[in-house]
Amino acid sequence: MARTRRRFDSRFKAKVALDAVRELRTISELAKQFKVHPSQVTLWKKQLLSGAEQVFESSGGKSSKSDEPEAGELYEQIGRLKVELEWLKKKLPRTREESLKWIDRDHSSLSVRRQCALLGIARSQLYYEPVPEKDENLELMRLIDGQYLKTPFWGSRNMTVFLRGRGYTVNRKRTQRLMGKMGLEGLAPGPSTSRPAPGHKVYPFLLKDLVIERPNQVWSSDITYVPLQRGFLYLVAVMDWYSRHVLSWRLSNSLEVEFCVEALDEALNQGSPEIFNTDQGSQFTSGLFTDRLSSQGIRRQ
Repeated sequence: MARTRRRFDSRFKAKVALDAVRELRTISELAKQFKVHPSQVTLWKKQLLSGAEQVFESSGGKSSKSDEPEAGELYEQIGRLKVELEWLKKKLPRTREESLKWIDRDHSSLSVRRQCALLGIARSQLYYEPVPEKDENLELMRLIDGQYLKTPFWGSRNMTVFLRGRGYTVNRKRTQRLMGKMGLEGLAPGPSTSRPAPGHKVYPFLLKDLVIERPNQVWSSDITYVPLQRGFLYLVAVMDWYSRHVLSWRLSNSLEVEFCVEALDEALNQGSPEIFNTDQGSQFTSGLFTDRLSSQGIRRQ
């Protein structure tokens, strides 16, 4: 039996095209809502935009001055909006988690895409959910962790041989990935053992021949991991070098910079050091972390 081709009137096409122009929903969501193909929605949207200028054309091709605002008024509005935007940027949340809380999926005027652009985050981050490791990988990580405590000089090659001896079918790439996720590497001399993220500033070493003789002279921070029964968590701590007192700490299931910034903020609520010492890891050389130190007048090492 031949399938009847669906026909849509101009009012229906205009409604779908207008919703697509507003960008309150994605093309796929609109196609599902109106039960049409996504390419059809895109086509109607292009037709609406290409023919929109014809609506405002007059017979003489000129618009009356009464319909357009004065140039001075427009410049005044632009200037005011620019000042307000710059002020708002200073008040925006600095961490990814805080930014995501600002997203209003049901906003009548601003689409989710536009809200993400204003907040400076990718829209995909709204839908991203970390994928947990498989049970077998968690078991391998526990074995690697236990063996690493006995032989910290072992790299991925020796660790792969060790796992195969336990009856697991693994290759070196898999072992490298699991060790890298736990922040483990064989203790052996080699060049460039600490590499910052591309484009991040490399900070000078300020502690050479420096005598640590008072509290709040030098603080330091580093990241390690804590093995758990079903996986592990990353731990960052901020410590005063003179007293060896841990000022703050945070746990995270990822190496995003936010949990390092939260630990730094908590420590700064208790005081302020002259020098802050870390390695050249991407979390500690990121703009989000270094801006906190610069705003307090702290020298970064």
